[in-house]
Amino acid sequence: MPPATPAPQSPGPALELLVHGVGGATPQEMLDDPSTVRITGDATAAIYRRVDDKDAEQHPERYRDRPIAEAYCWSNLTSGNGSRALWLLLLPFMVVNLAHWMRPTARSRTRAVRLYGVLVRLLALSLTVLLTAAVCEVALDLAAWQCAGVPDCSNQRSWLGFLSTAQGGWWSQPGRRLALAALVPTALVALLWFLSNRTWSAYESQRPLAGSEPEDDTLTEPVAEPGGRPALGRPGFWYGRRLVARLRAAHTAAGFLTVAASVAGAAARHDRAVTGPVPDLVGRLIEAALAAGALVVLWVVCRRGRSERRLDNRLDRALITYLPDAALALLLLAAVYASWSRPDWTSSGTLPGDFAFSAIALGQGALVVVLAAVALNLYRRTPEPRTVMYGLGGPVVAMLACALGGVMSGGVSQRVADWLDGPGTPGMGRNSVIEGPPVLLSWQASVIPVLLVLLAVPALLLLVRTWLAARALEPGIDQEYEQERPDPARTRQIARIRATAALTDSAPWILGPVCAATLLLGAGAVVGAWVSGEVPGLAMKGSGPFVESLAQAAQSTGSWMVGLGFILFVTWGRRAYRDASARRTIGILWDVGTFWPRAAHPFAPPCYAERAVPDLASRMSGWTALTRGRLVISGHSQGSVLAASAVWQLPAGTRSRVALLTYGSPIERLYGRWFPAYFGPVPLGALHRSVHCWRNLWRATDPIGGRVRLDEGPGPEVDRGPLKDPLVYGRTREHPLPEAVLGHSDYQADPVFAQERAALLDRLAPVLPHQADGAGDTGSPRAQGSSGRSSG
Repeated sequence: MPPATPAPQSPGPALELLVHGVGGATPQEMLDDPSTVRITGDATAAIYRRVDDKDAEQHPERYRDRPIAEAYCWSNLTSGNGSRALWLLLLPFMVVNLAHWMRPTARSRTRAVRLYGVLVRLLALSLTVLLTAAVCEVALDLAAWQCAGVPDCSNQRSWLGFLSTAQGGWWSQPGRRLALAALVPTALVALLWFLSNRTWSAYESQRPLAGSEPEDDTLTEPVAEPGGRPALGRPGFWYGRRLVARLRAAHTAAGFLTVAASVAGAAARHDRAVTGPVPDLVGRLIEAALAAGALVVLWVVCRRGRSERRLDNRLDRALITYLPDAALALLLLAAVYASWSRPDWTSSGTLPGDFAFSAIALGQGALVVVLAAVALNLYRRTPEPRTVMYGLGGPVVAMLACALGGVMSGGVSQRVADWLDGPGTPGMGRNSVIEGPPVLLSWQASVIPVLLVLLAVPALLLLVRTWLAARALEPGIDQEYEQERPDPARTRQIARIRATAALTDSAPWILGPVCAATLLLGAGAVVGAWVSGEVPGLAMKGSGPFVESLAQAAQSTGSWMVGLGFILFVTWGRRAYRDASARRTIGILWDVGTFWPRAAHPFAPPCYAERAVPDLASRMSGWTALTRGRLVISGHSQGSVLAASAVWQLPAGTRSRVALLTYGSPIERLYGRWFPAYFGPVPLGALHRSVHCWRNLWRATDPIGGRVRLDEGPGPEVDRGPLKDPLVYGRTREHPLPEAVLGHSDYQADPVFAQERAALLDRLAPVLPHQADGAGDTGSPRAQGSSGRSSG
């Protein structure tokens, strides 16, 4: 890779590298020109120029009064072909992966940081087990064990006819039915392994710029020291191949072992209960082997985290090869064992799924509680006022991931049970031909209406507060626009938009209480299922007409809502597969959620930043080294986060030749508050001191972007704003039609944008002395035309 850029002998050309935000933008939109050409890159992510600027470096005299404009388009990394719509089903995995990066700032607390990472990885492993167990519940319990074992059910499903006990065929024995049905969850686990392996090669296998930091193999979790290089600037931050490969092997093995336990467990229980042709010792040996495999998986998950001071490129080949293969071999052995002829074995009732789902729920709750204690301890040692919920953002998001996993697993189980049972209601005993899913899933569904009622309280408070805030803003808006005869409707519109944009800062008021209530209600659901052994509608019989009616209403409403939620997931994914516009909407979710590497869950959607950040860093380093010119990297929205991350990756000499222009940026408002260890005051302050100059534009009407809050040093402040939005209050001769409130989009429409970009280029001129903290006089900006739009 190119070395750090030497000090230039002449001003050289100036380059503006535009990076779009969420939702994406075409090169033509970004460069404001219908004729563009790809300079470097591929169909997934590339850099474009106007056709007229293709050979700009050979004609520097053309660009004395304006920069060369380039556009980096990365939207195909998240919203490209239709198959990516299926990533929506991986939402719980993506959310728990976010929790890994939300830990509070830690200084000299390596053990606590490692413990935090281990707890999140264990939660991520539990979600893999939960998903596999849910598919086992559908395929093995509901279809192969219950429906195929009851003629009244299997006779109505022709595709289950060859498994029916009424047929008396080879497959009619319960163990053989379970072994055949195990192909479904096994195929799912294999598909997740394949997708994780393929997406790593397609998106994340981009080696970043070589760094100068010393190697430190003892550091397995990122810790941002106050005086050291921030974590996002370390050479190995965007390349964690070893950890992803280890986690992929462990999660794949965990999925196979879960299926094997479901198959072998039923046969082993039968052999211990009766004297048959198969010795019960065989089942005990297989169960012992499965327990040993589970311990190995836990050891692999807990043993090692991320190493970021170097490229983590080594592979534990024996581990990633033999662990999944050994688990698959145990699964095959369990299938053979279950298929052994047992003529007297009949299936009745349900498989013991209540214990499995209860153990998962209790384990997840305990892990979240311990994670919250660790996060609070870290926050108290290094408190930062802007950190959300006193450092509890990670545990709250982890709880949200568990709740999403529960909704999806419970939804598919309930809907399949209703479908197989026809007119009956599984679990209620009314015209039911099958027992239905585990009782715990019905209890968990029943708490959803209660949770929504509790959610209405903070939502109503926020609504009232927003209305009061809008009313309080109205007099200031009239003064700001100096209106002698203000239009009340126009004033209310602007005030309402500003007050609504401020709701972003109130998200913890919603997430915090909801996740706390979810944890408590989930624990209550586990206790209710264990104590009663029946669904809520039957468990509350004899408690009075009012309580009975409430329990039945909660059960039916919750079951319907859980099923509806799962159906929405499937239909939204199916629509996005066929509709490019819907696919782009889903892509916006991934733009925000998949910025971070897969440090906790290997089956989460791939991290696009592991491709985009090396792309941008390589372009900046290479262009400045070849031309010795000035460069402004201009990022909008999520593009500003990518731009800052790429600047962090540059060698120090190159970083001092680069200016950073951000607008509509969530870098502090969202990332700084929710990810304080990586975008908190210390890392952002280090970026401010190391980059030559930085300017951030923001609006009060923007619900996403905001201030950076780094107003240190003798030079110009980083933040400029709030920019006036709308630019004109009402109708004028120059603006005969009402101006739109732009909010998060089209920052280039404001004249301030061109002024600030010109001022940054002036400060980059070599005649000015370099100041490490980005200080300097903005000067009088040159008149320059906008280089187009990079808003997504």
